[in-house]
Amino acid sequence: MFDLIVKNANLTDGRIGVDIACNSGKIVAVEANISGEARDTIDAEGYLVSPPFVDPHFHMDATLSLGTPRTNVSGTLLEGIGLWGELKPIQSVDDIIERALNYCDLAAAKGIGAIRSHVDTCDDELKGVQALLEVREKVKDILDLQLVAFPQDGLLRDPTAMENTIRALEMGVDVVGGIPHFERTMSDGAKSVRLLCEIAEQRGLMVDMHCDESDDPHSRHIETLAYEAQRLGLQGRVAGSHLTSMHSMDNYYVSKLIPLIAEAGVHAIPNPLINIMLQGRHDTYPKRRGQTRVRELRDAGITVGFGSDCMMDPWYSLGKADMLDVAFMGLHVGQLSSRADMDWCFDAVTVNSAKIMGLSGYGVAKGCDANFIILQADDKIEAIRLRAHRLAVVRHGTIISKAHPITHTISRRGSSRLVNEARLENPSG
Repeated sequence: MFDLIVKNANLTDGRIGVDIACNSGKIVAVEANISGEARDTIDAEGYLVSPPFVDPHFHMDATLSLGTPRTNVSGTLLEGIGLWGELKPIQSVDDIIERALNYCDLAAAKGIGAIRSHVDTCDDELKGVQALLEVREKVKDILDLQLVAFPQDGLLRDPTAMENTIRALEMGVDVVGGIPHFERTMSDGAKSVRLLCEIAEQRGLMVDMHCDESDDPHSRHIETLAYEAQRLGLQGRVAGSHLTSMHSMDNYYVSKLIPLIAEAGVHAIPNPLINIMLQGRHDTYPKRRGQTRVRELRDAGITVGFGSDCMMDPWYSLGKADMLDVAFMGLHVGQLSSRADMDWCFDAVTVNSAKIMGLSGYGVAKGCDANFIILQADDKIEAIRLRAHRLAVVRHGTIISKAHPITHTISRRGSSRLVNEARLENPSG
């Protein structure tokens, strides 16, 4: 007797028409024609079953705050940071919790099974940290929430950032973060990278640093991060997020830089939707679009995972917690148009990002956690093309979200109607 059997599934490794059996929160068999009874059975009808989407870069303490206290008029990163500074003192812990829980319900229904969220530590009350530690516990049955201690206003630029960042880690935040390009000088930025990596090494933690999120081709903090990762033996535990300045760096310098990143085992997290929206704002034409050198990083053997970064907050007014939107945009901006490239873009929001976050038990294979999604698409490329409808989301062998297939009703005048949106079976909080 199984808890759940999924029949007739296509898998992301290319296998078609297989069954998946789950018991006690684990996948116990993935093979053709599994026999036996189950508490629940789903006929996948030849649609794609994938491990959950993974978002390796998000800001949950700011999400769904759009319009409070105002909106970002210029659309720049710096105005967004300034606007966030206006919001922090007027929001409460309960405000952050409510918004974050609403986001997590939406994200889970969209098939996101794990999120790495940066949480601002440049707040002496640490309201965001208090809130998201509570949210992490509340949402554990629908997704994994990993938190990054993020001194948004600069570790050295803000007078209490160092103390507050250490407090946040002692409260249970998982990962060490930073923003070296926002320090007062390039040398202060490099010093902040060194100090934060040393904290991570001492505590046995991972590092995820906002690095060179600017249009300045002379910003060099990813080089420092790679050096510190190697010096301190942090290989495989460090990620550089954004890396947007690399879009304008001299090609000769990049030919040296990328092998250094690969040698240091540093991962890369571009955020396609936000990078192309915020960067290049001071350009006329030709206008830079902000996304880092995804193809070159990938081809050097660096693990690259796409993040969503923001949704309806001081930096980005749109978004719907859809990692297929993120993959779709990353594909286009990176001109990743071959079949192999497009297939890889799906991996950038699933297996690659799971590796970056250090998730265990991830995948659709015997012995893995019984966490997966059923997408209304035949394969990975079609899933990106359609931003495929989520037919079911399974967490620990239990169906937490389900929907009927989308159907189209076409009138003689050519109008169309889409029906059936996913709903969480048991929303968090």
